[in-house]
Amino acid sequence: MSWKAIDTMTLRQEFLSLARQEGVNMSALCAQFGISRKTGYRLLARVAEEGLAGMADRSRRPLHSPQRTDADVEELVVGLRKEHPAWGARKLQRRLRDLGHQGIPTPSTITRILHRHHLVDPQASEDSTPWTRFEHAAPNDLWQMDFKGCFETASATCHPLTVIDDHSRYNLTLAACARPNREHVQAALQDVFRRHGMPVRINADNGSPWGSPSRHEHGITRLTIWLIQLGIQISHSRPAHPQTNGKNERFHRSLKREVLRGQCFRDLDEAQEAFDGWRQVYNHERPHEALGLATPVTRYRPSRRVYPETLPEIHYRDGDLVQVVGWDGKIVVQGRRFRVSNALHTHPIAARPHPRQDGVFDLYFAHHRFGQIDLRTTKGDD
Repeated sequence: MSWKAIDTMTLRQEFLSLARQEGVNMSALCAQFGISRKTGYRLLARVAEEGLAGMADRSRRPLHSPQRTDADVEELVVGLRKEHPAWGARKLQRRLRDLGHQGIPTPSTITRILHRHHLVDPQASEDSTPWTRFEHAAPNDLWQMDFKGCFETASATCHPLTVIDDHSRYNLTLAACARPNREHVQAALQDVFRRHGMPVRINADNGSPWGSPSRHEHGITRLTIWLIQLGIQISHSRPAHPQTNGKNERFHRSLKREVLRGQCFRDLDEAQEAFDGWRQVYNHERPHEALGLATPVTRYRPSRRVYPETLPEIHYRDGDLVQVVGWDGKIVVQGRRFRVSNALHTHPIAARPHPRQDGVFDLYFAHHRFGQIDLRTTKGDD
């Protein structure tokens, strides 16, 4: 039983004065002050031992806390969090274990440590909400590619180009590009192909330089022509559905939170230096929750598909109507002219008869089907 919440020290002084009187009834006195006999006698004993200082409140915190995290371990947690402010408790725990530290507390205890040191950012907690999605079975089955918007440095606009392996979440490139155009993307991909080999398929967005869904030759650009010639399958995210490229979108959220937020770079070189440093951390040190807190590098393997410095020849099937696309982006099928794509100018394409529909032709560039002509309903361009 505790003291009534009025003026505690005044009440205690009055209690002591009455309790010291000869022949006092302690049970009745304690009941009058709303405390137990045990509390009353404890106060008398403390004052007898310590004087008036014994009337002050005592902390109820135990002298020894077996559950309290060791100060050295807590310092490790705080230090790693300050080094990586966007990492949550599970990532911090896994990374400390990977570094060989013993006695690392549970994620819930680490969270309490972060709160105690005022190291929890509500916005970062909200941004770290996990995304759940399908995963390809092996590295290099699918790469996801996109630009992460743009931002201004002190001297130029930076367009970060990102490529992620779907299976391992390994970041294959993070390039600070001056423009989001074919030349920059192709140069970056050539470096990636030479270092890591080539994937089976690449999924890209619908904007430039990958292709535009508003044009009937959707997906056929100078960039995708080059990729198709290399034997890579090309696919595109559904318009207004960024989750189709979801792992890359999730990577962009981490890039923004852990690198870009609150930063200002002098130029593209300084931005690239920051990208290179974080890419090393992301691939080799940062535990990834979607991978069971493994790092992406532990699940990635280079592709066995070696990049050819010379583009291979294109071959079509027997029975295909093969012709070179004219300067105006048109071909001729059974005497009618059809526009296919200006980007394919000088390239051979095939009009392949549909196996079940007379008068219908599927249009192919190498292995890639990019359109269809129906002579039954289409008059042609002339």
